[in-house]
Amino acid sequence: MGTKARLALTIAALMAAAPLLTACYTTQGAGEDLSAAGKGISNTADHATGYKP
Repeated sequence: MGTKARLALTIAALMAAAPLLTACYTTQGAGEDLSAAGKGISNTADHATGYKP
């Protein structure tokens, strides 16, 4: 693969990854995002099965 093609692929990969890298500014933010996702999944499963604690 040529140098220009490799550079173009690297730039494209970085541009594609940029939104993923900026989605969570801190580790705490990432933890909050994962916690919210887990609660959402749990609530959906409880609602679908009719589970009431």
